[in-house]
Amino acid sequence: MFFVFDGIDGAGKSTQIQLFSEWLDSLGHDVVNCSDPGSTPLGNKMREILLGKSEFPIHFRSEMLMFSVARAQLVEEVVRPAIAEGKTVVCDRFFFSTVVYQGYAGDVDIDQIMAVTRAAIDGLTPDATFLFDLPVDIALERIGPTRDRLESRGTEYLKKVRDGFLSEADRWPTGVEVINANRSIAEIQNEIREVAARYLQRKTS
Repeated sequence: MFFVFDGIDGAGKSTQIQLFSEWLDSLGHDVVNCSDPGSTPLGNKMREILLGKSEFPIHFRSEMLMFSVARAQLVEEVVRPAIAEGKTVVCDRFFFSTVVYQGYAGDVDIDQIMAVTRAAIDGLTPDATFLFDLPVDIALERIGPTRDRLESRGTEYLKKVRDGFLSEADRWPTGVEVINANRSIAEIQNEIREVAARYLQRKTS
């Protein structure tokens, strides 16, 4: 199984991923956690450049390509081998983020992004994507003053990001679950487990 957690920054994905992974482990799953970008030597280098406060400009299209390069390496080095071994992969972000951050909010053509994405993932798509939704003002309050390069683009950019995630979710008839992240940690986790249990049941039936 391949689960992805995605959505606007500050929505609490990291906490929920940890709790979710612990739950899967309690059910007997061999869990592999990873991050996009990251989790490979190449991906970690890309992450440093893309999210760090670099001294040089990076065009949105260049960002899209760099994220996709990191994703291709993640798929081939981590995700696909883990799934082939019967493990359950839980990934912090995947291609939805690139479609939204560089597409909806960055004005790179969505069709171009999807063409590159198809090459990067080579047919590998998540069984389920949990899309965390949160009002931008609350998200920024949670993030606080220490922000990465993308988070530092301000309120209007992040509003486009949030709207983009919701628009993209509407385009996918199955496999995308929008999660209201403006609730308690326990409430969110309970919903995720209930939804995931249905996907797990379908996979084994």
